[in-house]
Amino acid sequence: MKVSIVTVAYNAASTIKDTIESVLSQKGIDLEYIIVDGGSKDDTVQIIESFGDQIHKFISEPDKGIYDGMNKGVKMATGDVVGILNSDDFYMDENVLQKVISKFTEDIQAVYADLVYVDQFDTDKITRTWVSKKYEEDAFIKGWMPPHPTFFVRKEIYDKFGCYSLELRSAADYEFMLRVIHKHKISLSYLPEVIVKMRAGGESNASFKNRLRANKEDRMAWKMNDLKPSPFTFIRKPLSKVSQFFKK
Repeated sequence: MKVSIVTVAYNAASTIKDTIESVLSQKGIDLEYIIVDGGSKDDTVQIIESFGDQIHKFISEPDKGIYDGMNKGVKMATGDVVGILNSDDFYMDENVLQKVISKFTEDIQAVYADLVYVDQFDTDKITRTWVSKKYEEDAFIKGWMPPHPTFFVRKEIYDKFGCYSLELRSAADYEFMLRVIHKHKISLSYLPEVIVKMRAGGESNASFKNRLRANKEDRMAWKMNDLKPSPFTFIRKPLSKVSQFFKK
């Protein structure tokens, strides 16, 4: 089974080398690595190009934001399974993708796992731990979602249900997973271990103002899919993250 990993980058010179090395170090898999750069102004492109043909597909051009870049990468992918790893994240070890692929049986359409947030400068320092837990039907109504960098889905799911909405600035990954998991009920398998380290400081959580905007976009995600949340969904979703700070 072939797996395509997509990394979207923009002015990521300080972190992307770690990301690339973590992908290229993966053992025992048929890998296609795709990097989509949004026209970086720093040394990002030079760092990517230094890896030569180990990067199987690479483009650098202006885009409409991170989700536009993801869509470009997904459309370029030829793997059976697609995963997306941001340019400031990296895999825990060299066996991550092998473990993920082993969870894909004939009946499984997507796999997800756990994630830790780490300090931007000391990546051995864990600041939050996101334990996803096994999916239960209607879990999204209760505020649940899996961490997107740990979400691997068969390419045919993108082909059938579409990619990431450019109407959303920070919640298109949430909307995509809501659409395919909650609305279309694709089959899932949970890998109960941490597979990704994410540097702290994502856009949706960078400020109280951004958190409010993210909450508004979460509501839009449900409306876009003609889905009805509970009155408490948008309260429980951010509250569910509080416990992550106590699982270091």
